[in-house]
Amino acid sequence: MEFLANLSLEPWQIGLVIVAGIAAGGINAVVGSGTLITFPALVAFGVPPVVSTMSNAVGLIPGNIASSFGYREELRGQWKRILGFVPASLLGSLTGAYLLLHLPEDAFETIVPVLLVVALIMVVGQPYLSRYLKHRSLRRAEAAGVEHRAASVGDRLSTGRYIAVLIVVFLTAIYGGYFAAAQGIILIALLGLLLPDDLQRLNGLKNILVLVVNTVSASTYIIVGHDRINWIAVICIAIGSLIGGYFGARIGRKFSPVLLRAVIVALGLVAIWRILTL
Repeated sequence: MEFLANLSLEPWQIGLVIVAGIAAGGINAVVGSGTLITFPALVAFGVPPVVSTMSNAVGLIPGNIASSFGYREELRGQWKRILGFVPASLLGSLTGAYLLLHLPEDAFETIVPVLLVVALIMVVGQPYLSRYLKHRSLRRAEAAGVEHRAASVGDRLSTGRYIAVLIVVFLTAIYGGYFAAAQGIILIALLGLLLPDDLQRLNGLKNILVLVVNTVSASTYIIVGHDRINWIAVICIAIGSLIGGYFGARIGRKFSPVLLRAVIVALGLVAIWRILTL
């Protein structure tokens, strides 16, 4: 069978990829950079970068679903605007997936280290940005003299700002469709500058939009490039991310963010080194 031809992981590696999937699912639910756990793991085990990206995107879908479900309370009152943003995520993810499938693999190996560096910078800077966005949200509430209400974005944003949000969602989806690492962090950072919501509601919105991007990209990979997917890796990551996504959304906020970021940065540096020495 074709998927057996893609079997390139030893039993101990399979176990570690499942563990990486658990960590990635949990981190995606809370922070949004789980790909920086699973992608470096696959590359370190000898899976080619493009194959790693495609396999990782497919495998993380269960975790995306679980984390989105876990943030269902924060999603109340947001479905109207989510429906408005989904088309931008769809088009962006299709564009990114097209680029991944049609650009030469050596181009990917040249671009990805740069994207990884950007992603790692975002991971390191995320706590500072979160504090800034939180203070900004409080200042907005104080200036308005009322507490934040769960209204739809269309009722509260000017046309220009709404278009700006759509552009941000579209461009981030292109990035996510091409290389998913830290797309959640990038998206929540940009949305936080444009939307008046608190971070937890933004995180719920981010989880849904990332789910859309990953689902579309993964579907495209399966339809067009199924022979370039390592299905053993997909199964391992899917099992792990489902567990991690569910529990990450429930208890992930109790984990040390410093430790999580340290692990992410370390593995990201390993991935950069591994790609540059291929």
